[in-house]
Amino acid sequence: AAVEGSYRFLRRVWNFGYKLSALNWVATYANTALSSAIRSTAFCAKAKALRLEMHTVLKQVSHDYERMQYNTVVSGTMKMINALEQFEAAPDGIDERIALVEGFGILLRCLYPATPHIAHALWSELGYARVKGDLLDTPWPQVDESALQQDELSLVLQINGKLRGTVRVSAQASRAEIEAQAQATEAFLHFAAGAVPKKIIVVPGRLVNIVL
Repeated sequence: AAVEGSYRFLRRVWNFGYKLSALNWVATYANTALSSAIRSTAFCAKAKALRLEMHTVLKQVSHDYERMQYNTVVSGTMKMINALEQFEAAPDGIDERIALVEGFGILLRCLYPATPHIAHALWSELGYARVKGDLLDTPWPQVDESALQQDELSLVLQINGKLRGTVRVSAQASRAEIEAQAQATEAFLHFAAGAVPKKIIVVPGRLVNIVL
């Protein structure tokens, strides 16, 4: 019974690989997805979001392997397969397909130390080996710092210190712009009921707290 959860997870990984194999995307896009050329690819917002998730988790998984924290390595790879399964590439979305192929290649390399047989089989059968060589000799995936840069940020919205939602702002938004967008949210308009804020506290990259 203790192995059932691991079995279900690995079955999901295998089934996702089977899906990619049927689409033949790895053979078509792996050369770009696994090379430095990926940095020059123009990704849409949806593909950027997938790459942000994959490289954020990759950074954590790499750190956890170094610390031998294998339980969090496993949870990280589960986050990866969740993101990949939920992603649906558009019929004409070449950039989205490249991001998907890159993401699954990252997942297989992260799983290889823990599940070498399944990872090796998928790596070889899908066509990654023809681009990068045998998985045993393939370098550990590197975090693409450009993938971690966000166009928009989701900030926690607090009113009088209580969580009332979130507000999306440009990553380059000024303090004044953040304050204006926070005051334009439905949550603020509802709770303020026409009242003017006494104070607005902005913690960059994290939250906005409006004191009424």
